Amino acid sequence: MARTVFTNGLVFDGSGSAPAPGEVVVEGDRVTEVRSGWRSEHESTDQVIDATGCTVMPGMIESHCHLTFPSAVGHIDPSFNPPLDVSFFHHIEGLPSELARAERNAKILLDHGFTSVYSAGSILPMPVEIILRDKIKAGAVPGPRMRAASMERDNHPVRPDGHVEPDWQGPDACRRWVREMAAQGYDSVKFLLSNDDVFVPGGSQITQYTAEEALAAGEQARESGVWLNCHAQSAESVKIAVRSGFRSIYHCTYADEEALDLLESVKDTVFVSPAPGIIYANVHEGEEFGITREVAEKMGSVDALEGMARIYPEIRKRGIRALPGGDYGFPNNPIGRNARDLQLFVDVLGYTPLEMLVAATKLGGELVDFGDLGMLRPGWIADVLVVRGNPAEDLRLLQDEDNLLAIMQNGTFHKAPVAA
Repeated sequence: MARTVFTNGLVFDGSGSAPAPGEVVVEGDRVTEVRSGWRSEHESTDQVIDATGCTVMPGMIESHCHLTFPSAVGHIDPSFNPPLDVSFFHHIEGLPSELARAERNAKILLDHGFTSVYSAGSILPMPVEIILRDKIKAGAVPGPRMRAASMERDNHPVRPDGHVEPDWQGPDACRRWVREMAAQGYDSVKFLLSNDDVFVPGGSQITQYTAEEALAAGEQARESGVWLNCHAQSAESVKIAVRSGFRSIYHCTYADEEALDLLESVKDTVFVSPAPGIIYANVHEGEEFGITREVAEKMGSVDALEGMARIYPEIRKRGIRALPGGDYGFPNNPIGRNARDLQLFVDVLGYTPLEMLVAATKLGGELVDFGDLGMLRPGWIADVLVVRGNPAEDLRLLQDEDNLLAIMQNGTFHKAPVAA
């Protein structure tokens, strides 16, 4: 079997060591060798990729992905811009069109260097993510390998279409929801444990589930073999999530000392994703879509950005695994811009560039749990990026798809380098 050898560049292996001169050898769908220094000669059958001036690194992993959200780079949809415009929901054409858009978004995200994703919830009660996950796995469409998540479940019996759902609340209802989502084939089930200021004034401080309801959901998830994810901004919602065994906890914006202690106590099994991208976009980049400073304040985005800036340096100090990405798919925060979260972690939340490269690769691999993924090591899955320059010195390089000279997934080039 012919090998692919990446040479003459720097290698970032995902471990946290600074990029250094080296070579990466791929055979089939696996990395077979990572070696320091460069060789002047290779086997005649090797496909040699000259990475001069570049960094060879693992594919990135999105930790809080919404591939069913409508806006992507080059495809902005202002009709999904809560709270100003949600007319998107009035022109749903059905499963085929929703799947087509998700497939489009998946390719765009892969084009931008994300080779795996962990979903943070579907936008509609349709099995779009299950179908998309399976088509990507089968090689029928290009996209990041993915963990599919159910539609986000709030705890209001009055459903979006106006009808009242009987027996929607309570522990038994939460168990039933998890059981049904697992039976449909989702990898994880999403709960809105807290509300949000976007929808209700002061909503971020409203915890929508009781401890008993969340514990019932956690018990059923373990029984059904699925993971639980949650939107959790209030301190109480974070505590409930930890105590109930939620795997991925989003935002944690207003976590207090007790919530932080609980997160630290489970830091080997839980992940947090603050999603600074959408909050930063609302505060600084929303004017074009009607999100003025005043609107951003009413949406809670100004307070949320300040809350993240307070909380995440402490999360970092405690060694809680915090991952980049999240809530891309809005007009001012479209899918395809996801890599900018790495820089926002540095600029706003106090992390270092190397820490963020580890978070987007090694730690992301631990989250999606597809086996040996997220690092360049012998025997590990060959997801490889060749990036112009050194992202450990400038993470912004990852935000421009033109800087991604090669994208390899499972040992096959999605984007092959252009021959000199």
